Amino acid sequence: MSVSKRIKDYEGRYSMVDGITFKLPVGATQSPAIMAGFLCDYEKAKAILPGNELHPVKAFGKAVFMVTVIDYRVTTIGRYIEYSIALAVTRGRKPAPPMLPAMMMKTYKTGQFILDLPVSSEVSVKGGKGIWGMPKHRANLDFIITDSQVSSQYEKDGLFAFRIEIDKPKKTNFPINLSAINYSHFRNMLMASYIHFKSKAGIRLGKSATGRLFIGDHPRTKFLKDLQIEGKPFFTMYMPETTGILDDHFECWFITYENKPEKVTPEGFESVFDLGLNEDWLEAPSITDYEKFKI
Repeated sequence: MSVSKRIKDYEGRYSMVDGITFKLPVGATQSPAIMAGFLCDYEKAKAILPGNELHPVKAFGKAVFMVTVIDYRVTTIGRYIEYSIALAVTRGRKPAPPMLPAMMMKTYKTGQFILDLPVSSEVSVKGGKGIWGMPKHRANLDFIITDSQVSSQYEKDGLFAFRIEIDKPKKTNFPINLSAINYSHFRNMLMASYIHFKSKAGIRLGKSATGRLFIGDHPRTKFLKDLQIEGKPFFTMYMPETTGILDDHFECWFITYENKPEKVTPEGFESVFDLGLNEDWLEAPSITDYEKFKI
């Protein structure tokens, strides 16, 4: 993994933030993951991005909707599932040319803007949101691997929210070793955190990429239907075992407006003040009539 010397130098030391004690670096091992990309309406995706420095990645005239689910099995804060629902973006004064952001990620500061990020445990919410500004919240999640597919379902407050299924590739021998940027909106600031990970993956592109997407009526996800997301993914990836490190360095910038904003800002520190360090999970998802929500 492409990690800085600074991170390597403090390996094995400890840190404590907001009462959370953890061994450095902040990382995970032995963690299976899935990722899938879907095309969606460019203008509608652009309209939901905060500020004026983030721009949707354009591919085939459309924006890119991303779903990434990781079953973090061995981490510095216990086991949990993380369910990322996002848009692929670049950061800068102008939108990037089509396709180039995937090949020139550093040049265009390519990453993903997180629209929703449910996780399994309270301590993951407290750390992820309170330190890095990630929009985490606790929900009912699962991560199921069978001989033919990998799926993950997301429910909250007894309502169906989201489900992703990808057909399991026969081979998972393509080496992945890269760094990525996660952008999020917290305290009405644009936050950027950095993750470095490596794995071996099974990747399917174009017609060979097969999967299914289900979007429920929960308020946290219902708005996604307005993005006009295509039901068939243009790529899928399954990683049976990932190793990742979350960088200790993060950045934030003010969100700017042409006129004085009147709306209430998004969540701030008040949403994490009273959280504890509980590693317990909510009950597994149980809703079975999700087929009616298929995209």
